[in-house]
Amino acid sequence: MSKRDYYEILGVSRSASDDEIKKAYRQQAMKFHPDRNPGDAEAEEKFKEAAEAYDVLRDPQKRARYDQFGAEGMNGSGFGNADDVFAHFSDLFGDFFGFNMAGGAQGSRAQAGSDLRYNLKISFEQAASGDEISLKLPKHVTCDECKGTGAAPGTKPEVCRQCGGMGQVRRSQGFFQIAVPCPTCRGTGQTIAKPCAKCKGEGIITENKELSVRIPAGVDTGTRLRVRGEGDPGVNGGPAGDLYVVINVEESKIFERHGQDLVVHQHISFVEAALGHRLEVPGLKKPLPLEIPKGIQSGTVLRLRGEGMPYLGRKERGDILVEVIVDTPKNLTERQVELLREFDEIHKKEASSLGKKVKDAASKVKKAMGL
Repeated sequence: MSKRDYYEILGVSRSASDDEIKKAYRQQAMKFHPDRNPGDAEAEEKFKEAAEAYDVLRDPQKRARYDQFGAEGMNGSGFGNADDVFAHFSDLFGDFFGFNMAGGAQGSRAQAGSDLRYNLKISFEQAASGDEISLKLPKHVTCDECKGTGAAPGTKPEVCRQCGGMGQVRRSQGFFQIAVPCPTCRGTGQTIAKPCAKCKGEGIITENKELSVRIPAGVDTGTRLRVRGEGDPGVNGGPAGDLYVVINVEESKIFERHGQDLVVHQHISFVEAALGHRLEVPGLKKPLPLEIPKGIQSGTVLRLRGEGMPYLGRKERGDILVEVIVDTPKNLTERQVELLREFDEIHKKEASSLGKKVKDAASKVKKAMGL
């Protein structure tokens, strides 16, 4: 039975470039791969055909011979078995899958260490001014006895005999072959005959470490500070992870915080509200002078610009917002009641007199206009 034309199998012309052939094969291989078509014999056969066609057309010498003599002139130069199919499929997709589908893992690679998190509670005052804080935390560090190899001093890890150092072994499932972690070395590609006594062959130990962390002024709850290289150590020479310090700021007993603005409630008397008053209100570093204008109403907000929390990484600050609360007097004496009533009578007379003057003025205007 004659074989189908290789160009026809891949759906390309005879003048197709190497990139066009590679792209066409990728599409066919992904479409008919056994993983995507379990139990489909026809798809498996098409996958084999595409792999065989690609094997010939990707090689300049094989392609030239095929163009001249056809399939009969190849003399067995195509695929010999299923392993060849996966070897060439791996050429295209090895980087995507992270391992060679026909031969297991690509060896033990360096891996970065894990990042760590530390929850830190600080006072409102520390958040406002910034601080240098010393932390003590348990963390994994490279074993100083074996220098991270896991092997006892004077020895070293050996290449795993089962996987040959690849870290993975192949398992056959009919036509399809998959790579799985090596059960002997647990995917590391190495075995340790004599483990380090200090770290028990792990290459890392746990110890308490003291770190100094700078808290910038203006931080708020939820702020994350990154300390590079203070996470878990890397594997196989990989870099260490990072430490993330997550800030939780205690609430102030004086201020309500709204971002970088601070709200303070200032109580004043009825007389101070009516006549105006000069007083001091709390500030972050020292009391701040505040002028209360005459006739201010309860609930009025006065702004002290640039006296609030610092913005992270900037010279600017938020504001302090002073909400004025006018206290209504209670438990008045007879004399105070008498004076307030007298004040109320005077106020009413003045209002009545003012109203009469307004009416008289309006009447004169109407008369002048002939209304």
